[in-house]
Amino acid sequence: MDKFNGTGVAMVTPFSSNFEIDFNALKKLTEHIVSNGVNYLVVMGTTGENPTISDFEQSRILETVQDVNENRVPVVFGIGGNNTKAIIERLKGFDYSGVDAILSASPYYNKPNQAGIINHYTKMADVSEKPIILYNVPGRTGSMMQLDTILKLAEHPNIIAIKEASGNLDHCMELIKQKPEDFMVISGDDSYTLPFMAAGMVGVISVIANAYPKEFSQMVRYALDGNFENARYLHYRLLPMANAIFEDGNPGGIKYVLNELDICGTVMREPLFPIIPEVQNKLKNLVAQL
Repeated sequence: MDKFNGTGVAMVTPFSSNFEIDFNALKKLTEHIVSNGVNYLVVMGTTGENPTISDFEQSRILETVQDVNENRVPVVFGIGGNNTKAIIERLKGFDYSGVDAILSASPYYNKPNQAGIINHYTKMADVSEKPIILYNVPGRTGSMMQLDTILKLAEHPNIIAIKEASGNLDHCMELIKQKPEDFMVISGDDSYTLPFMAAGMVGVISVIANAYPKEFSQMVRYALDGNFENARYLHYRLLPMANAIFEDGNPGGIKYVLNELDICGTVMREPLFPIIPEVQNKLKNLVAQL
């Protein structure tokens, strides 16, 4: 599964002023990303605002991205939630054409225990026609996938990787140390990608790469090649932006940057709301500097 080494991009979903999907902007965004050196696309992750997008709309978004991509890079699709039965039914009826893997966050809000998380993902992996990428993001889900839980799930032949956004270096290093050889650990934090790759992660699923795919994916390639001198240069050049885009929520920050770059607008579906003026000014200055 080397196709998931390197830079994946957690794509935003552009909306028009009436909150409908802006398919022209989506096409422009897809071409901008794919033509600038990334390794794969992630459609309908949290950055894509999937909680407010219907299954029908999600299918149209996926089709649009696939049409523009023309099989140039692999595509990962996000399917998740906190109702295991509903997810299983969706996976059974899902059209996997042109999809290379499924990304799924650990169940949120009802916060199952670790045995419940194992049961949830195991049932998903048993029915999915494509491999599963786990997603550990306690800042959003309210629960942490523990090391033993991940290692147990890594034994399943249809679970191939985890996107790690816990921000816990000790946890991540222990996971990298103990994981099966063919199980991948992928960074879910742009600003931590370089140090995490130095510790053994194989790449990132990135938000900043929506706007700066060429620069960020080059940094990741340098890290994969062991060229940490050049990787550090790009890391520190991009780091202020990588931090600033999250200061008032995601994807508000990255959408503001994409608007400054004339790729898509800033509109998000409620309850998300535009970022505050102070962060707008900071991002505007950072875009000018980059």
